[in-house]
Amino acid sequence: MATASSAGYPESGRTRAARAERHASAETKPAFKSTEFFVYVAAVVAVLVASAVVGSDASRVDRFPADQAWFYVTLLTVGYMISRGLAKCGSREPADHTTAT
Repeated sequence: MATASSAGYPESGRTRAARAERHASAETKPAFKSTEFFVYVAAVVAVLVASAVVGSDASRVDRFPADQAWFYVTLLTVGYMISRGLAKCGSREPADHTTAT
């Protein structure tokens, strides 16, 4: 039978320090190791190269100006930051991977 603590709740058998210790969780793997990072970098490079290559047409009108390309890069960056935030938010991996010796 479990003994009652001073607050009237059953003791769990752990010390007070062990109960007070917080269970920390690790973040997801570093961003540069994720597939989404490489897709993000490739998309940014593709947008900037496309803007540089398309250039102007016969009527000297730039069909993909630099300001529009940088707008798309900004949108990609916001999307990437949101995806990383969601990935970190859902991470439940314990922070301590070492085994006791």
